Amino acid sequence: MVSPSSSAYSLLFCLVLVLTPFPSHSADPDPLQDFCVADLNATFSVNGYPCKPISQTTSEDFFFDGLSKEGNTSTIFGASVTSGNVQSFPGLNTLGISMNRVDFAPGGLNPPHSHPRATESGVIIQGKLLVGFVTTDNVFHSKVLTAGQMFVIPRGLVHFQLNVGVGKALAFTAFNSHLPGVVLQAPTLFASAPPIPNQVLTKAFQVGDDVINNIKSKFGA
Repeated sequence: MVSPSSSAYSLLFCLVLVLTPFPSHSADPDPLQDFCVADLNATFSVNGYPCKPISQTTSEDFFFDGLSKEGNTSTIFGASVTSGNVQSFPGLNTLGISMNRVDFAPGGLNPPHSHPRATESGVIIQGKLLVGFVTTDNVFHSKVLTAGQMFVIPRGLVHFQLNVGVGKALAFTAFNSHLPGVVLQAPTLFASAPPIPNQVLTKAFQVGDDVINNIKSKFGA
């Protein structure tokens, strides 16, 4: 027989479970106002830039043409990333979304990198790209995609895109953060300031100082 006090405690426990909000799985917290156009002249705070006064907000704050222009692919990797995040498009502030344009020369590579604050999805607009990522279990997933096909990269995982077609390639990518961040693996390890000690890198990669110094020289370190 269940005592009244036991039933009351059971009911209270159930109510707590029902009424307690589940943790959000979005990269950015949900906004509590219609919009918060970023004041880029202010100091960046924990979750975004402070809002520009509504009296100073204009229609132009909600439109951005930066992704309409082809990027310069005359780079070491033969690829160019044009970011449409809060720092270039202030109207995205607190809204939890952003986009990139990625242009590729023939053979161009968007090198291995990760986004610490966002999951990425993308669609191929032109050309043929090999898209791949590595899981935390060290499993490599990849596929060659063509125009109209889509991909997703789970948050924080190392990934890349390589142009395997005969001409240029173009992709647009989207993120569930207004500032997803990017960690480029090679420059992070071999061109940080101040530099990571060689004794760390030689042990991590099981190579000699000559190899590490050669790689560092490629990145101007």
